[in-house]
Amino acid sequence: MSEFDDLYQAIILDHYRRPRNRGTVPDANVRVDGKNPLCGDEVRLELRVDGDGRIVDIKSSGHGCSISQASISIMTELLKGHTFEEGRRLLESVRAMMKGGEVDEEAMGELIALRGVSKFPVRIKCAMLSWTTFELAMAEFQAGRNGAGAVVSTEDEK
Repeated sequence: MSEFDDLYQAIILDHYRRPRNRGTVPDANVRVDGKNPLCGDEVRLELRVDGDGRIVDIKSSGHGCSISQASISIMTELLKGHTFEEGRRLLESVRAMMKGGEVDEEAMGELIALRGVSKFPVRIKCAMLSWTTFELAMAEFQAGRNGAGAVVSTEDEK
């Protein structure tokens, strides 16, 4: 195992053991759920978004494997304070990374620690669960809905 593999493993374990932005957003204007029926991972994403599409607050709850929980922890850190458009670009970068594509490592931040997941197709859905849930949250908000009852499944992820 290389130095980078050790560092990436440490980042994943740190976010799994000490997840960031856990809890609820009392004044959330969008709440959505995500599920991975293959392994039982589940997440709830709650966001407070302003009129310009900027994520003022974002929190998550749920349970799952270290990959899914680290991914959502890192994602919430990266998205807080950014616009949906910036989040959409990051989502596309994560998708490209999961397909083995080249990405801007600096822009990815700690998400780069999940790059190795692309070698294990069954685990890609674990890493993507938070991102497909975020994609649903954007769609719900932009359609003028609060997401209540909206659920995305990683079975839908291509």
